[in-house]
Amino acid sequence: MLRKLAPTSIAAAEIDGLTIHSFLGESRKNSKKKQTRTFRPGDTKLENEWRHVKYLIIDEMSMVGLSLLARLNRIEKTAKHTNSDIPFGGVNVIFFGDYLQYSPVLDRPLYHSCTSSEQITERQIDMQCAQKFISQMNCVVELSQQMRTEDLRYLELLNRLRGGQSTIEDYQLLCTRIVGNSKLQASLRQKPWNEVGLVSSFFYM
Repeated sequence: MLRKLAPTSIAAAEIDGLTIHSFLGESRKNSKKKQTRTFRPGDTKLENEWRHVKYLIIDEMSMVGLSLLARLNRIEKTAKHTNSDIPFGGVNVIFFGDYLQYSPVLDRPLYHSCTSSEQITERQIDMQCAQKFISQMNCVVELSQQMRTEDLRYLELLNRLRGGQSTIEDYQLLCTRIVGNSKLQASLRQKPWNEVGLVSSFFYM
């Protein structure tokens, strides 16, 4: 049996899976009382959820933080009744993602340095364990050929943007993709912008 998880609802919907937070019973919204699902050995519901799971796919790994990954690891070990030294309860985990894309929210990415001169906390131990689990991967497949665009100029722009090396020419090229009136209002307090109910900062190109 295969289970599919992702850090965001959009990514989860694309693979017909669940968000990691919803599976953990956690809310990403800020709240004074954060409701977290409690897992203990002998949890029948938890064991049934993972009883036949042999493979786990986690998409958009760049947005999956070390603490979140450590919590998921604990849950799988609890569900599978395995030793603490067996990552993810023996489930075969397949990670998909590009670590140069979006980083985790309120968490630390894989490449975060966990060394600290301060007193070691439980969270730091979790992050170190998560890094160890990732380092035990025995198979890596790199997709080196992109299939999304045949526009060489745009592709070069994306590669520079990915590495934080954008040029003024890249900016000028993106400006040619703006759709609408070129004589935009200088202030959102002027008409027609001050009469709209919602202003979005997201634009599709």
